[in-house]
Amino acid sequence: MLQRRFRVTLLLLLLAVRCVTQEQTQIKDCICGHPGIPGDPGHNGTPGRDGRDGLRGDKGDQGQAGPVGSAGNDGHKGDKGEHGAVGSAGLKGKRGENGERGPPGKMGPQGVQGSIGLKGNKGELGLPGPQGLKGDYGPLGPDGPKGEIGLRGDRGIQGPMGPPGRPGSKGDIGVPGHKGNIGYRGDRGTRGEKGDNGEKGDALVISKSAFSVGLTAQSKLPAVNAPIRFDKIIYNEQNHYDLQTGRFTCSAEGAYFFTYHITVYSRNVKVALVKNGAKIIHTTDTYQSSEDQAAGGAVLHLDVGDKVWLQVAGGELYNGLFADEDDDTTFSGFLIFGT
Repeated sequence: MLQRRFRVTLLLLLLAVRCVTQEQTQIKDCICGHPGIPGDPGHNGTPGRDGRDGLRGDKGDQGQAGPVGSAGNDGHKGDKGEHGAVGSAGLKGKRGENGERGPPGKMGPQGVQGSIGLKGNKGELGLPGPQGLKGDYGPLGPDGPKGEIGLRGDRGIQGPMGPPGRPGSKGDIGVPGHKGNIGYRGDRGTRGEKGDNGEKGDALVISKSAFSVGLTAQSKLPAVNAPIRFDKIIYNEQNHYDLQTGRFTCSAEGAYFFTYHITVYSRNVKVALVKNGAKIIHTTDTYQSSEDQAAGGAVLHLDVGDKVWLQVAGGELYNGLFADEDDDTTFSGFLIFGT
């Protein structure tokens, strides 16, 4: 708006200047003339275009910080989230100070074996089967060939078994006979001649079989329901323990002693000593804190070709067999004597 007013004022000034100039020219040409009547003002010119926006000014100074608002109300408490999956075992923490040794726990008594249940009652006798169809009369009359044998009836349910009879009373021990008198000692005989030397016997062969292996940081927390593959060799001169399968194979019949020592960490432990697929003994330890120790051993008779190994008997929550540069988990065995 101001620009428009400015342009209008400028046009009026230009017109005034032009009129003054014309008057001066007429005065020079005419010596005696009267000034003319002023002309009518010109029409308003068309408005000019809007001017361009000016340059952006500098950023003003930052205002002062406003007062702190009042604290908002507490939001509603969210629902409890679901339990996450069991994470992998973390890095081993620093060893804590040794605590006071607790009293040894009492071993619980072995449970009483249950009695054998009574045999079920004998079923009732089944109904007789339907009678077979009578054969047609032959050309000779009623005394024709014998008809087909009828279908056999279903077997009846077995009836109840009678109660077992009472065992008879044990007989009395017989009266022992009288001991005979000691006879007189005979005279000593003459010494016989020395016999010929016998043939040289076979050399005594002593069977040797022993091994001792352990876990490492790479083989700790082994797989479940499979032979534990101990990959740290302590002794295996006869190569009777197979590192690839985790099994010991008997090469000489005899009595063997097997033992294992376990460092328990981060999870529970339940292992079994297995012979040819049959579990011989179990060892269980419940992890509480820091590090636990578990051990077991047994003497087994083995034939040539028998296999013995150690395996986790529970699920993945029972495979806490641990090993590192400061802790060991080992499995050993050796031949006591051959047969």
